[in-house]
Amino acid sequence: MVAPIIRTRGLSKQYEMGDTVVHALRDVSIDIAQGEMLAVMGPSGSGKSTFMNLIGCLDRPSGGHYELAGESVETLSADELAEIRNRRIGFVFQQFNLLPRTSALENVELPLLYTRLAAQERRERASRRLEQVGLGDRLDHHPRQLSGGQQQRVAIARALVNDPVLILADEPTGALDSRTSVEVMALLQRLNREGMTVVLVTHENDIAGFASRIITFRDGEVVGDLPNQANDAAAALAESVRPRAADPAAT
Repeated sequence: MVAPIIRTRGLSKQYEMGDTVVHALRDVSIDIAQGEMLAVMGPSGSGKSTFMNLIGCLDRPSGGHYELAGESVETLSADELAEIRNRRIGFVFQQFNLLPRTSALENVELPLLYTRLAAQERRERASRRLEQVGLGDRLDHHPRQLSGGQQQRVAIARALVNDPVLILADEPTGALDSRTSVEVMALLQRLNREGMTVVLVTHENDIAGFASRIITFRDGEVVGDLPNQANDAAAALAESVRPRAADPAAT
């Protein structure tokens, strides 16, 4: 059997606020298989963002065990965690976090600046990823020249450029309109079908519908972990929506 890409056992996180201890995550044990597309849901304060921060190596657990691609990471140093984030995980956020005075190509190249790759290889890899997300003709465009959906696709290309084993998407459609949200989710779903493991945090049922499995948090605990029966319907919707042509005013 193939080992899960993510394995947590008794994962917990607590914060001390004066004399009060806040349990943000309680005894979470989850396996996520390689190649899954999983949605994490729950109300505000449920623990879903804390879970995402922990599996993304952005924070350390207070207790429990976490393995990423077979490697125990909860005891790693800050430098080692940074290396894991850069080498194994691609992040996509609600706000695109693009440098405004930098081209799409240069934005995608950014994670490669921490590698030993030559400048030409960095450019070639960034170009290939932009082509993969449908922006091969927008390499020299700056964020202000791109639509919201195009900016998010640049962010996805940047997340892919280091060939990660995992994409973590935190509310990836939160700043987009409904049609553009479907376009972005169709892209993430296609990447998943090509073998990429995708974990996304969302509070929207229709966005979670693109995942093959939905985990629900409440009060720091997992209260639901079910396959998504609506996955095929979401896939059909994604197939029916093609990315719109660029606005001539933004070119």
